[in-house]
Order: sequence, then structure tokens, then C-alpha cells
Amino acid sequence: MFVSGMAKQSRKNTTWKILLFSLIGAVVVVLGYMGYQWIMAKRTHFMNYTAFGIEIPVAYSIHGIDVSKYQDQIDWGSVKDMKVGDVQMSFAFIKATEGLGNEDAYFRRNWKKSRDAGLARGAYHYFLATKSGKAQAQNFINSVELLPGDLPPVLDIEQTYGVSPEKVRERAKEWLQTVQDYYHVIPLIYTNVDFYKQYLKDEFDSYPLWVAHYLQKERPSIYRDWAFWQHSEGGRVSGIDTHVDFDVFNGDTTEFRKLLIN
Repeated sequence: MFVSGMAKQSRKNTTWKILLFSLIGAVVVVLGYMGYQWIMAKRTHFMNYTAFGIEIPVAYSIHGIDVSKYQDQIDWGSVKDMKVGDVQMSFAFIKATEGLGNEDAYFRRNWKKSRDAGLARGAYHYFLATKSGKAQAQNFINSVELLPGDLPPVLDIEQTYGVSPEKVRERAKEWLQTVQDYYHVIPLIYTNVDFYKQYLKDEFDSYPLWVAHYLQKERPSIYRDWAFWQHSEGGRVSGIDTHVDFDVFNGDTTEFRKLLIN
């Protein structure tokens, strides 16, 4: 009888242990799932900022804009000073040149005033696939002096203009290599998701990417990594009278500083 009682007690202890471990396992699973849901909600959440006129992804801490002559004369001090919650403009990409001989009408003013206001600045070239990549690179080089603290130069490539994909890639590589050789820094590529997938693909995956993709709630829908995401073209910011493109950097302040020219 004593042995039988011990056996019963052992079975009871085993049963309680199983129940206890099952309960702990269930709690861990539930907490893990809740944590995953919280992380995903944080990653995918946009918050509506009335002052900026758009929803902004809250999972990114470094925000900026990109401008050209179409934003007219900009009060860069007001751009820098505007802060709503945790969102403040930290960088600006500025159109410098286009094609073989065109310089943006407001480039020189924007280039100086944005730096004076304390924004990290980057210059971009709007690429015409019908023209020589080397000649377009020289146009950019003639206009843009890069200083420590600036962002790398940017190739803005969005259209083929009827040029074959092979020729587009060849000329784009000419621009990128010529600019890299001159400034001794790896340039960025700006384009939209569809253009990158259709025309650039794997041959340009080694270049940092600034990608345009709107109406996304988490990140741009592209297979490769990216440095900047243009998530809206309809933002508002103090100091600019027109709508302006909004961007985020995919990283923290340490990673952002590493990207800047030193």
C-alpha cells in the first residue's frame, strides 16, 4: 500500500509538472505573439501629422525632404526649425543638374542655404538615358562641390526615353563610375520600385538605394536593402509654399553619420 501511494503521488507530481510547463509554454507563446504583433504594429504604423499634411511612418527617426526649382524660393531656417512631436527635418536632397548642360535654377541657393540652416544636404542629377553618361557626370561635377558632412551624390534615374535597357544600364554605369572616381565616394541611386526591378536589377545592387514607393505602410516593396525611402510626394513643411516629397533614412543616427562624407 505504501509503494502504491508513492506511485500515485509521483503520478500526481508528474501531472502537475506537465500542466505547469504547459501553462508556462502557453504564456510564453502568447507573450511572444503579442510582442511580435506589437513590433509589427510599430513597424507598419503611420501617424497622421496634420501640420505636415500627410501620414508619416513612425518606425524611422531620421526624416528629410527633396526639392528642386519647383519648390521655388525656400526659407531653409523655417524648414529646419519646424518640429512636430518627434519629427523634424534632418536632411535634404537638392536637384543640381539634368542632362548635359542644365543646372537647376535654385540649386546654388538651396545648396548654400540648406547647409547654413544645419541640414545634411545631398545633390542629385536627373538622368537622361538618351545622353552620354560620362558627359552628364561632368555636368554634375562642374556644378557640385561636396564638403565634409554632405550626403553622397545621387543619380536620379526614372525613365528610359525609348532607349534599350542595355544602353540605359551602360550609360548609368558611366555616370556612377565617373562621379565615384571624381569624388571618391560611392554614389546613391534614386528610382522607383518598378523601374529598379525592370531595368536595373542585380547589376546595381552594390549601390546604396534611395527608393520611391508610396502608399506603403511598412517599407518599400523591393527585394534588396535600401538607405532612403521617399514615402510621400504631398507633404507640407514650414518655409516651402508648395507640396514637397518626404523621405526617411533606414537606420539610426550612427549609421546616418557613417554615410556622410568625411
